[in-house]
Amino acid sequence: MTLVAEPQLEKAEAASLRTERIVELVQRQGALAVLGIVLVAGLVAYDNFRSVDNAGTILISAAPAALIALGMTFVIITGGIDLSVGSLYVLGGVLAAWASQYGIAAAFAVPLAVCGLFGLVQGLVIAYARLAPFIVTLAGLLGARGLMLALSDEGGTTYLVDPGAFKDFGKGELLGVKYPVYLVVVLFAVGMVALYRTRFGQSVYAIGGSEDAARLMGVRIRGTQIRVYVLSGLLAGLAGAINAARLGSGVTVLGTGMELDAIAAVVIGGTLLTGGAGTIGGTIAGVLLLQVIQNLINQDGGVTSAWQTVISGAFIALVVVAQTYLARLRRVASG
Repeated sequence: MTLVAEPQLEKAEAASLRTERIVELVQRQGALAVLGIVLVAGLVAYDNFRSVDNAGTILISAAPAALIALGMTFVIITGGIDLSVGSLYVLGGVLAAWASQYGIAAAFAVPLAVCGLFGLVQGLVIAYARLAPFIVTLAGLLGARGLMLALSDEGGTTYLVDPGAFKDFGKGELLGVKYPVYLVVVLFAVGMVALYRTRFGQSVYAIGGSEDAARLMGVRIRGTQIRVYVLSGLLAGLAGAINAARLGSGVTVLGTGMELDAIAAVVIGGTLLTGGAGTIGGTIAGVLLLQVIQNLINQDGGVTSAWQTVISGAFIALVVVAQTYLARLRRVASG
């Protein structure tokens, strides 16, 4: 009986391991596969979608969202959430436009300093007061939005970006690609190195996997939590500054729902909301997928803005359900 049972047990274990690997691959690379399918469909269906100008439009439109999603990736992998990024994004844009009168250095430094400070305060409260990130960052959302309204006279004042290097950065291009896109590529490369090749990145994964286990391993829980929220705030402020340079003004009506778009892109890219798993490459695919879908809806022209929101929301809900199912299937296969 033992001789018969052991080969069967080995086959069952091999099948379970194979299933786990397949599920993990789908979970991590699913967004990239769907992005490829959507791109092919768009290339076939719409002539304008194939143009180089349209590709450039997609990339520059995705740049601010990509920066916010990059910071959100680190936060979510730790098992946290940051609802303040949408308000920090619009606050960063207003501050950058106002500071542009003092030169490009001030236009970047002011929003980074203020938004980074917001992230620092939120990280300190979460790490030391042990309050839920949802509540803390919701308060940050309201605080940043209120500060933006105070600076812009309840939204009645729109600061224009003065001509100069800052405005040239937002509108300039190299080889047909806008400068902000190159900046985003560099920051994503740095983010990959930080997440995959440094002790900080290992700590991010460890905290999301099990905070108690991470503590026993000697991981600096509080320090890592503070860093990820500071990083999220800095990138949200930088995204706002880039958008101000691109638009030539600090528009006060932007940012609503931006935090939800960032969370959606991260989750679509395979990062688990429960923390402990995720990739920056998946986040890139998630951001581009949402932007391409939005572009295709605009290409159609027959879909109203209300139905565009419905379609985008339905797609996000479908992906989140699929990710939840895959995570459950992976746990069953592994255990």
